[in-house]
Amino acid sequence: MSDLETQYRVERLLTRYVHSIDDDRLEEWPGYFTERCLYQIISSENYERHLPIGVFFATSRGMLQDRITSLRQANIYEAQRYRHLVSSTLILGQEDGAVIAQSNFSVTRIMQDGAMQLFSTGRYLDRIAFDGPEPLFREKRVICDSRRIDTLLAMPL
Repeated sequence: MSDLETQYRVERLLTRYVHSIDDDRLEEWPGYFTERCLYQIISSENYERHLPIGVFFATSRGMLQDRITSLRQANIYEAQRYRHLVSSTLILGQEDGAVIAQSNFSVTRIMQDGAMQLFSTGRYLDRIAFDGPEPLFREKRVICDSRRIDTLLAMPL
């Protein structure tokens, strides 16, 4: 696969990923990950200090599906939606059959009453598997710039 094709496929995966969140198609979200995966939301401070404690941590697609089920059926939170802006993606290399990629993001949160606020900024650090017909996240670390995370973090970033 050429560098250009790799870049395109990685950016297409990221685009589909954020659109499924922003368009409230959350049931699609776990499908962007391999069965055994890592999804972590963590502050940059904890990430840089190699401290494992973050806001959210999952190690399988099943755990991600459970998260969406609980959002839809059990959790009570104010109606909201996200709008992601994602930078171009930097391919950092390949390791263990996965492409390592980094992108910057900002997420605006829109509340039911129309109020908007910059909710989170940071970077995605991804390991992407190309084993099947479509690339999938083997690891997705959402590294938030601020250590201050709003308690209304209901949906995936």
